[in-house]
Order: sequence, then C-alpha cells, then structure tokens
Amino acid sequence: MSETGPARRLLAAALLGGVAVPMLWTALEAVRSGTQLQAWRTLPQEPALWQALALTLWTGVASTLLAWWCAATLLAQGFVRQRLAQLLRGLPLMLATPHAALAIGLLFLLSPSGWLLRALSPWLTGFEHPPPWPTTQDPWGLGLILALVAKEVPFLLWTAATQLERDDVRQRWRAEHALAQTLGYTPRRAFWLVLWPQLAARLRWPLLAVLAYSLTVVDMALVIGPATPPTLAVLAWQWLQDVEPATYARGAAAGVLLALTVLACSASWLGAQRAHRWVLAHGRGRRGEIRDTSRPDGAWLGLLGSLYAAVLLALAAGSFSGVWAFPAVWPQTWTLQAWTQVAQSSTTLWTTLWLATLSSALALAWSVAWLELAPHRWDQALRPVLYLPLVLPTVLWVVGLYGMGLRWQLEGSATGLLLAHMLMVLPYVLLALSPAYLGFDPRYAQLHASLGQGGWRFLWRVKWPLLRRSLASAAAVGFAVSVAQYLPTLYVGAGRFSSVTTEAVTLAAGGQRSLTSAYAGLQILLPVLAFALAAWLGRPRRFRHAPRS
Repeated sequence: MSETGPARRLLAAALLGGVAVPMLWTALEAVRSGTQLQAWRTLPQEPALWQALALTLWTGVASTLLAWWCAATLLAQGFVRQRLAQLLRGLPLMLATPHAALAIGLLFLLSPSGWLLRALSPWLTGFEHPPPWPTTQDPWGLGLILALVAKEVPFLLWTAATQLERDDVRQRWRAEHALAQTLGYTPRRAFWLVLWPQLAARLRWPLLAVLAYSLTVVDMALVIGPATPPTLAVLAWQWLQDVEPATYARGAAAGVLLALTVLACSASWLGAQRAHRWVLAHGRGRRGEIRDTSRPDGAWLGLLGSLYAAVLLALAAGSFSGVWAFPAVWPQTWTLQAWTQVAQSSTTLWTTLWLATLSSALALAWSVAWLELAPHRWDQALRPVLYLPLVLPTVLWVVGLYGMGLRWQLEGSATGLLLAHMLMVLPYVLLALSPAYLGFDPRYAQLHASLGQGGWRFLWRVKWPLLRRSLASAAAVGFAVSVAQYLPTLYVGAGRFSSVTTEAVTLAAGGQRSLTSAYAGLQILLPVLAFALAAWLGRPRRFRHAPRS
C-alpha cells in the first residue's frame, strides 16, 4: 500500500481500537460479574461443583489429547505418503458441520432407540424395545468425548494444512525432510523429529482453542454430555439463567473458575510442549516420537468419514420420518411436516443468514486490513487480546457481552447481536487467514513496485486474487462459526432473536425427532453452501491457449 509508515501505524491503531476495546470491555465485565466475594464463599459448598469440575477436566483434556494424536498421526501418514490432498478432500463438509448438529446426529445414532441399535435388533440383540442403557448423556462423558474428537480432528487437520501450504515453509520443510532421510532416518521418523516439532509450534493457538472449547462447551454438552451432574460449563449456565441475584452471581463465579481451569490446563500443555522440544533438542528424540499406528491412513479417514456420513444420514432420515417404532431400521411413514414447519419459520432462517453473512464479512475485512497494516511485532504481541473469545469460557464471555450490551444500550438489539457474533467470529477468521496472508511471497510486491505500480493496484490485481482461495475459505469458516453460535444469540439477543442453532438445541431436549433433525440438517446445509461457494470462488484460474495462426 502507498501509505507511509506512521500512517499505516495510525490506521492499525484505529483498527485495533475498534475491536480491542469491546473485547477488553467484555472481558472486564465478565471478570467483575464473577468476582463477588459472597458468591465465591458459597461456591465450594455446592455439592455438584467438584464432580462437575472433574467431569470437565476429564472430557476436555481427554478429547483434546485424542484429537491431537489423531490429527498428528493422519498428518504424518499423509505427508510421508504424499497424500495430503486426499487427506484434506473431505474436510470442508466436516468443518461445515456445526458442533450442535453433530451432537444431535450422534444422539440419534447412539441412543438406546438410535439407528445403531436398530440395525442390530432384534436379530442380534433380541431387543424388541429400547434398553435402558446410558449410551448418550452417560455419566462418564464418553459420548461427549466422542463428539468433541470427531469435530476437532478436522479443525486441527485444516489449520495444519494452512501451515503446510505456506509458500515460505513448504519447500523448506520438504528439503529438511529429504535431508533427514539422507542421514539414515526413515521417512516417518524424519517427520516426527524434524517437521513435527516445527509444525506443532505453529499450531499452538489452534490447539489452545480446541482445549478451551472442549473444557467450556455448552451446546454439545447439553445435547450429548452427562446430566447428573453436568459439566461445569453447563452447571454455570444453569445458575446464570436463575433470576435470583445470588444464584446468578454464583454462575458468574463458576465461569471465572472455569476460566482459571482453562488457563491452568493451557499453561500445563504449553509447559509439556516446551519440555518435549527440550528433549528433542538434547538428542533424545526416540522418547518423544509418536508411535505409528498399525491401522493405515485410509482406514482412519474412512472411519471418520463413515461417522459423519452416518450422522448426516440419520439426520436426513429423521427429518422426513413420521411413525418410526423400535426396532424398525426405517420409518414406517414418511412426511414433509417437519420441513414445512421449518419453512414457515422464515424469520429464524433470515436471522441466521444475515448474522452469519454480515459478521463474517466484517471479520474478514478487519482481518485483511489488520494483517496488511499492523507491524509484525504489534500483531504478535496483541494476538492474545484478539483471541480472547477463543480462550475464555463462553458462559463467562456472554456474561461480559450482556454487561457491555446493557452499558452501551445494545442489549436485545440487532446491532448488539451483530457485534457479539462478529467478536466471536473474528478470531477464527484471523486464525484461518493468517498463515496464507503472512506467508505471501514478498517478491511479488518488490517486482510490482519495480514496475512503478501503486500499492492499491498491487492488492487488487495481484495479492488478493492470488489469495482468493484463502480469503474465501476464511469467510466460509466465519460464516460457519456464526451459524453455530448458541449462547451469544440466546443471551445477547435477550430472547428476541432465534437462530437455527438455538432452535435445534432447544428442540433436542424434547422428543420431536423429525423437527429437531430438520433444524440440525439446516444447520449443516447453510455452512456447506458457504464452503461450496468458497470452493467455487477459490478455484484455480484456467487460461486458454491462443489459437495458432
């Protein structure tokens, strides 16, 4: 761009103020609401608190470890066998599936009256009626762990792929991998000792986002998580819904406790990573190596893909089902009644669409401007502030959003709801766009400047067209994140706005299988269309050869 250095810094400061102020205000409002002394005195006396905290630690840490291990194993196999393109082929559909929709689909698949047991009954199990088994909402949180792992593995794979496709590291890492093999290392061992430590360091923020989400998730835990007691995030949300001020304050205090739990787990994880890098640096790589699994990568991908396919099929069948008695595999009658009811709720669909479109567009525009204008040291120093919505518990974050909305007179308004969604979407868009944007080859700009062309012309004619795939993908991620928002819509909207997600999660608590499936299916369909549009916009340009004379 043509602006001078001071002008660029001034514009970057203005951009920062437009986002950092509401983010910090929200965080301070949340902390202020959750630090009332009386609430902290009564909080340890709650009988369900410690069990809820233990469940939170178990489900959050276990799911993060499993997702990290699965993603690392798949990346190693895909890189070594040069099948990364095949590995990433099915990711857009998995990324487009919202957390709540996946949880609802797993609920209909794994529940005692679900499709899995129907397929085995009565010829194998002998069941003529659903057994009283805790296959979902089990007291051990296994269903929640499965749902979290299935959703976070594609996210980690995708964020790793954005790093592996960077122009400034792809060729260098390939050369280092080849050099390690000339020193006698096998391809797999060379990946773990040379490439994986560098890639894992670049995945620090995505991994912390996964850990924070797994520890603080509410919508998935409401659908498929344990209920008596629930996780700490659900328990805090239940207290926050109480009209009694003391109970509300206790819920805010539980949110602060959850934030401290996330902070402690994140610090422990970062410490373990540093210790692992120290071990590798001192020549003890064999101890730090992740063992190869005997299952081929195609089987792991097939297993993950089959799970998503089963979930989608269960939701599709459920949305058209009428009478569906156990143990019939297919409904006895089919009906369009659920989709008719969805079509009649046009306000809900419209609210979801305009919120997702505007919030993702604003977040993308801000992220591009920030990455273009902000000095590198500013960007690195301020990333923790910009990622606050990722690392703070959602139940605590919405308390701050609600407080900010009250003070700014935005509570229950469309403007306040859009601001809440944009603040939640922006970290994901920035996280998705940064690797490609920061890894853009600077020689293009130097060559363009040597031709006497201005900075804006370079952006419009060279840089942004070359980055259109990354720009479109980041916008699609933001759209999907906005569609999936449950607590901000419910809380900041003050009950005046309903979205596809709020309807789906609310219906999941009842017994309307067909209507719940229809809303969950729509929850998936909207992001899928956004990712399809992003794929079309980001397709490679095709040039036709001029006809020979």
